[in-house]
Amino acid sequence: MTNPLYDRLFAPLAGSDAPLLRFADGTTLSGDAFLAMAHRAAAALRVCGVTPGDRVAAQVEKTPEALALYAGCVIAGAVFLPLNPGYTPAEVGYFLVDAAPRLLVSDPRAVDASTALAAAHGTRVESLDAAGAGSFRRLCERQPDHGPVAVRADDDLAALLYTSGTTGRAKGAMLSQRNLLSNAETLAAAWRFGADDVLLHALPIFHTHGLFVATHTVLASGASMLFLPGFDRDALLRLLPQASVLMGVPTFYTRLLDDARFDRALIAHMRLFVSGSAPLLAETHRAFEARTGHRILERYGMTETNMNTSNPYAGERRAGTVGPPLPGVEIAIVDPEHGTPLAQGETGMVLVRGPNVCRGYWNQPEKTREAFRADGFFVTGDLGYLDADRYLVLVGRQSDLIISGGFNVYPKEVEQVLDDVPGVRESAVIGVPHPDFGEAVLAVLVAEPGARLDARADAETGRGVAATVAATETALETVLEPALEAAIRAALDRSLARYKQPKALVWVPALPRNAMGKVQKALLRERYAGHFADSAIAAR
Repeated sequence: MTNPLYDRLFAPLAGSDAPLLRFADGTTLSGDAFLAMAHRAAAALRVCGVTPGDRVAAQVEKTPEALALYAGCVIAGAVFLPLNPGYTPAEVGYFLVDAAPRLLVSDPRAVDASTALAAAHGTRVESLDAAGAGSFRRLCERQPDHGPVAVRADDDLAALLYTSGTTGRAKGAMLSQRNLLSNAETLAAAWRFGADDVLLHALPIFHTHGLFVATHTVLASGASMLFLPGFDRDALLRLLPQASVLMGVPTFYTRLLDDARFDRALIAHMRLFVSGSAPLLAETHRAFEARTGHRILERYGMTETNMNTSNPYAGERRAGTVGPPLPGVEIAIVDPEHGTPLAQGETGMVLVRGPNVCRGYWNQPEKTREAFRADGFFVTGDLGYLDADRYLVLVGRQSDLIISGGFNVYPKEVEQVLDDVPGVRESAVIGVPHPDFGEAVLAVLVAEPGARLDARADAETGRGVAATVAATETALETVLEPALEAAIRAALDRSLARYKQPKALVWVPALPRNAMGKVQKALLRERYAGHFADSAIAAR
């Protein structure tokens, strides 16, 4: 193979009149037409000065053109760097510095800010909007439908996906051609995808779930996908009768279950529902089966490793587990402190080894050394155990990383914004169970002396916050002085994407600390574990 990803996933589209992308309005895009779009995108990348190995950053909405941009990177041998459209200019600036992309494709509304940021780093900026229009689209339209394919090897980088830990800066996971292709073929076989399948694709494509798990599985099997811009419950309910598979995060399933139209008859023809990116509550699993007769297939993966385990397609799908290791993937459970193997059923650190595991972290050799053991196992940071049938049960994370609605949230980043707000003395950001998002961001705050807590109701905004008086263990329902809460929300809006922002603010006299002065977040997580259990609170 001269370019493994292209040869296996994209080259078979040549000459295909079968639909690859289906749209809500009933129109379709054939495999051959999509391949032509991808070749035009590859040629446009070359015009922009992109050469094999260069990074191409994309902060754009989900469109066929955005997907073709990724495919164009594969053809041109570039390293694709997808960015959440919700990132602020300050957040994008970090990736420009760290990854040094040759090109940034941005939404036209953000081009001015992007250009100002990129100018200092030698990064060219082109635009692509939610309708698939913009300067990059115009550049593509002037290019040929066919062209050369860059020669790439199995270990050459294909994508750079950033993930956040609990300390230090965001890390770019280096994903090779082999990493992505091995997982695509494994999942297509494990989940029994075929050419007749139609995947209802409502996931974002800046994330490994929607871009690689969903799209690559379709391409590897010759299937097609109903391509939606995002999650829209009404659209899903209308289009489910045309699909055979749905991949989603737990939020998809909780919101579908909230609608009486979602019933057994509507999805009688469906063969598979897959959930990932965040923990699926056992309660949701049971409610879904009771309503539909289907058992959701839950799997486990990471940005750095793609998919590691999966509940079986033709075996028992156990609620509360993420299934046994996928073929070719090894899972080991070791003592978190000493690294020694643990007996079956004992909880410890989850390690992963296989062709799916990334090559390491971009420009961070020390972090790479910390993440990989001498025997090649990757240290996931997750705690869990293997049951008697080698189903993996995840019980938590050693780190403080929060996964809300399938997206990673780095607590320190949120705390830095909160702590800079006048009136906030200090903060601790934690993740707690949430019926819709799996986990929600909760900020525990200490006010500066003199900041006023006000007992007035806040019915107009619905943003009342709970204050706990730890000294007396007496809970008081209060709201913060409106001006201070407004300042906090404004600071969060300026600095952070919406999914990173706390769903609730809790005010305490002091944060619990150990003898060394470290904030005891485990204590906070335990104390506020039921904060979003009340549906009225969770809905805010």
